Amino acid sequence: MSHRPPRPLRVLAPALAAGVLLTTAGCSDGEDSGPDRTETTRISSSPLAQASAAPLTAAGARAALVTEADLEDDWTQVKNAANWHDSLLVGKVDVADFITGKADAADCQKLLDRLYDDDLLGKPSGASALTGFVEGDSRLLYQVAAYDRAGLDKTFAWLKSLPVKCDQFTVKDTSGAQRTVQVTERSLPKEGDARQGLRVMMQGTSGGSPTTLTLDVAALQVGTDAISLTNGGLDGVDGDTTEQAAKLGTARLEDVHAGRTPAADPSEVD
Repeated sequence: MSHRPPRPLRVLAPALAAGVLLTTAGCSDGEDSGPDRTETTRISSSPLAQASAAPLTAAGARAALVTEADLEDDWTQVKNAANWHDSLLVGKVDVADFITGKADAADCQKLLDRLYDDDLLGKPSGASALTGFVEGDSRLLYQVAAYDRAGLDKTFAWLKSLPVKCDQFTVKDTSGAQRTVQVTERSLPKEGDARQGLRVMMQGTSGGSPTTLTLDVAALQVGTDAISLTNGGLDGVDGDTTEQAAKLGTARLEDVHAGRTPAADPSEVD
């Protein structure tokens, strides 16, 4: 990460962005409802997946969170990330957009609802920890948590299906105004036992001015624990930060699983 690419789609004046942005910040894969056979085999044969690691503790979850040192540029950690909610994600999916009908529309609604509620992977079954960072008009929300294995596998299969099911659709907000949502697959570093990335773009208006909310959405599995993160805002997405957080965050969680203290300096991570 020698330099960051220019941010796309700056479509909102700074004053308006400050007023409507992320009061925190969510669709995209195939009719395929589960991971392919190769991926399933790889996950089940992973040493991490086979190891009978001790359950994730609250202290372990906190230790596995990324820090300011893990993120380049000018990200600043905040204390109120648990209260973030992105009002632009609130709305009702228009079922008429879907050729296959209500089932796909429900999956897209589920994505938006979970992104708004900050529980992309559903409710944890055990310990969890959450943190957030801001840089200008962008926000990064990062969570580590323990989940039921069967439920986690099902959730990753659902995420995998979203780029096809939710390729493009319309949402009506509480005032009846329409917003267009596009969901595409987003590649992630090949870390952990499984991973799924999405790019979610929502276009509409706010206060009479055009707005575009762009988010990277990522989930990475390590055994029965998982990382979820959203990164972006009205000023676009710094994709390098998404990849950095995914790579170094997975290394931190693997260190916790191995009984090691994660490195304070990311340069110490191979």
